[in-house]
Amino acid sequence: MAYYLVKIAVTTVLIVAISEIAKRSSFVGAILASIPLVSVLAILWLYIDTKDVAKVSALASSVFWLVLPSLALFLTLPILLKQGLNFYLSIGVSVGVTVGCYFLMVSVLSYYGVKL
Repeated sequence: MAYYLVKIAVTTVLIVAISEIAKRSSFVGAILASIPLVSVLAILWLYIDTKDVAKVSALASSVFWLVLPSLALFLTLPILLKQGLNFYLSIGVSVGVTVGCYFLMVSVLSYYGVKL
């Protein structure tokens, strides 16, 4: 149980720290947010939990393929906000577009025989 609390605490502290840093400097916050910390933590926790490098490798490969559709959020959100759309509507639409891009990417990868 203590191990899970440590995992939660480390992950939470990183996310809160990045959001606090971004309040002071969007550039530094963006640098920290663009580092795949969540992916690195997930890989780290997976390896610590399983010691299975095949599972770690599979996770890393899947993350690689799914980074591209995740970029849709960072393209659509600023466009919608610059057009004056409400923040919550903009984030909702951006998440929806991103989910659609995930489905499209998974379909395309499946068509070409790439298993995630």
